[in-house]
Amino acid sequence: MKKSHIIAIIIIAVAIGAILTTVGDSSTYASFAMATENPGKEYHVVGKLEKDSALIYNPQENVNLFTFYIKDNEGIIKKVLYHGTKPQDFERSEQIVLVGKMKDEGFQANTILMKCPSKYNDGKPEMQEYKAQS
Repeated sequence: MKKSHIIAIIIIAVAIGAILTTVGDSSTYASFAMATENPGKEYHVVGKLEKDSALIYNPQENVNLFTFYIKDNEGIIKKVLYHGTKPQDFERSEQIVLVGKMKDEGFQANTILMKCPSKYNDGKPEMQEYKAQS
């Protein structure tokens, strides 16, 4: 075999390995029911803020803990714990996408994506992203 063939085979093997690793680590959109069935796997959960439930953010106690309740697209309501500061205009959000994992005490969100109405974009929703503190 020529050196160029060996190098080409190595490059193809590395590319296949990178693709498989990326697919294996990617999270998927799911409901709270699916996230509860697989507590160790990361999911994107889409839902709306449950406005009748409490928003708990006490910066004097813990500046990096924000707790609230979300109703997913299947109607399941779960407690969400976000280890970061409360996002600005959180109550105004039309739709929320949570990225995280289900734990015993609730859904642990690493990232919050909010779809909010904007007065600057002719009333079109604007997407905002917030990441948890590491």
